Amino acid sequence: MQERLARKLDLERMLSKVKPHPAPTPRLEQYTISAETAATVLYVAAYADRCIVGKSILDLGCGTGRLALGAAFLGAKSVTGIDIDKNAVKTASANASEAYLEDRLQWIVGDLDAVHGRFDTVLQNPPFGVQKRGADRKFITKALELGTVAYSLHKRPGQDLFLLRKIRTSSDGAVAVSPSPFMKRFVGENGGRIVAVYAMLMSIPHMFNFHNKKTHDFVVDLYVVQRE
Repeated sequence: MQERLARKLDLERMLSKVKPHPAPTPRLEQYTISAETAATVLYVAAYADRCIVGKSILDLGCGTGRLALGAAFLGAKSVTGIDIDKNAVKTASANASEAYLEDRLQWIVGDLDAVHGRFDTVLQNPPFGVQKRGADRKFITKALELGTVAYSLHKRPGQDLFLLRKIRTSSDGAVAVSPSPFMKRFVGENGGRIVAVYAMLMSIPHMFNFHNKKTHDFVVDLYVVQRE
């Protein structure tokens, strides 16, 4: 398939039209990834690493489909999205139709154990473990089981104002950083290795009654991991 050289701004505009979950629940940490963050993740995967165009893509915990739709928009060969929430998948399917991308995507309602096989690239914005400690670990092990390479977002511990300023002034919205000792050990113990880590900004709107800000900005780390 011919590579689609999409402008990042065009990708962000398309992703901004993706409808969020109609009734998200805190327990599942159903925060829709922002269009800007999703575009940055996809740009790294597609144009820096050549892991999107013409590849088979799996979006684990796809939610309403922002990463999956972006991969299809950029020219993935096939894209599969899976989520345990049927309402999220229903919304993702509707989003695909509205973007005229439904012929490139398939959706699965089920937990992570419902998907098998091999994929070139796994994309995921898993639960950060705020509601359930360690909730993101199963996503990492599943991504290493199914994919050759995986792009996985994780909340960066603590607050680093210097790093936050550096990200905001970065031309591409991402700054290379070192992996946490825990992630380095955990990925290695599960048959993978960390290729790169990029810190980027995530913004989520006021969604639940315990949120006390109109928007909340924080730093997330994009881990690029490969199966050994």
